[in-house]
Amino acid sequence: ARDRLGEALARLLMLSKRCPFPDVREKSEAILGRVQELGIRIPRPLGHGPSRFIPEKETIQVGKEDATMHTLFAESFATLGRLDNVTLVMVFHPQYLESFLKTQHYLLQMDGPLPLHYRHYIGIMAAARHQCSYLVNLHVNDFLHVGGDPKWLNGLENAPQKLQNLGELNKMLAHRPWLITKEHIEQLLKTEENSWSLAELIHAVVLLTHYHSLASFTFGCGISPEIDCEGGHTFRPPSVSNYCICDITNGYHGVDEIHASPAGIIPVSPTESVCEVEALMEKMKQLQECRDEEEASQEEMATRFEREKRESMFVCSSEDEESAATRDVSRHFEDTSYGYKDFSRHGMHVPTFRVQDYSWEDHGYSLVNRLYPDVGQLLDEKFHIAYNLTYNTMAMHKDVDTSMLRRAIWNYIHCMFGIRYDDYDYGEINQLLDRSFKVYIKTVVCTPEKTTKRMYDSFWRQFEHSEKVHVNLLLVEARMQAELLYALRAITRYMT
Repeated sequence: ARDRLGEALARLLMLSKRCPFPDVREKSEAILGRVQELGIRIPRPLGHGPSRFIPEKETIQVGKEDATMHTLFAESFATLGRLDNVTLVMVFHPQYLESFLKTQHYLLQMDGPLPLHYRHYIGIMAAARHQCSYLVNLHVNDFLHVGGDPKWLNGLENAPQKLQNLGELNKMLAHRPWLITKEHIEQLLKTEENSWSLAELIHAVVLLTHYHSLASFTFGCGISPEIDCEGGHTFRPPSVSNYCICDITNGYHGVDEIHASPAGIIPVSPTESVCEVEALMEKMKQLQECRDEEEASQEEMATRFEREKRESMFVCSSEDEESAATRDVSRHFEDTSYGYKDFSRHGMHVPTFRVQDYSWEDHGYSLVNRLYPDVGQLLDEKFHIAYNLTYNTMAMHKDVDTSMLRRAIWNYIHCMFGIRYDDYDYGEINQLLDRSFKVYIKTVVCTPEKTTKRMYDSFWRQFEHSEKVHVNLLLVEARMQAELLYALRAITRYMT
């Protein structure tokens, strides 16, 4: 009974702080006040705002949003029954958030090949691969809400064999998508009573890639647990040492980490940071001039791609500690030791994936749209918004063309996955992305559970938090598209 009361009060706490409707907020606050008068302790949020990386005062405050943001908040609340922390961070970029919410709503709640409880369970399986307890907790609640069998939550072995069969594809998509072949697809489609239809498999693949990449966003932006979820509130009084196992799982080791200088990083003066921005802008200008003067040969472009692909293997997280999956999360997937490995290590050579041979625009989009109507269109819109999103600013500078920088980030991520664009000069990546930024990108995309505030703080130190969130949107969408390309190419090969 005490647990149920705690959950109810935490839910009221969430409504009083996070509901976009003022009358509901006021009523929730009034009920909490009455409860307190009766001598019942009220929980308090464990975190300070929706992100552990971004100071609360620099995020959008509920109740102080503009009309566009309010509409998005209201739609999100009406659809999900909550205003989650992902939404409160993504709203830095309303145009993207609108597309994201529309896509996620379609995948989870509109008519489609898979039943609702399967969709949420696949979300749990995908998020668990990256030990993302934040997303797992949200979808456990949603899974139960739509009538999912609680026994499935005891471990993947308790779920139907059909979902268990998806485990192999889940782990490869999350960690080594270049290994997916048409044989893996055939195995899922031809297992008799537990077989998947092509339409169901497309739905499952889109859900898996959506939640793998959303785990990257969650860790990359330091998203805090929801107030009304486990790890989001406490009844204990505040104290410096007050943190729970959920914080440790998500890379937060205490209040002092937020306020202290990040270990291993030499504090940089504002003047030096400004110089970093100026230097980056100067490099962009020089590269544009070089482009105008001469164009590298196809052979030289291919060489530069191979060099960048090879060098990307030696960019690794500066954090040495291994992230161990907590039992609660790891029970939702098999083979817990399976993780990211560079595709050319240990003498294994994976052929370069040439976008000219299989691209999202010419091949993947139409395949998805044919088997799962409208989803190809929604994904295509989301990819384009993230890739083309710009306010023509860089830190304190205005009227800046950032297309070169955005393309370098996108293509670097695809390069890490062995995907090559014949018309891109990969020499630009080393000019525009410094090592600390590459470490952040590779960690967020490949092993997001190892992302730390130190990494977030160490790149683009003079840029706005909204600009760093924009970087994360690029990472999310480039990663999702890379995973989809490998999976959809394998499905196409199976079909032909």
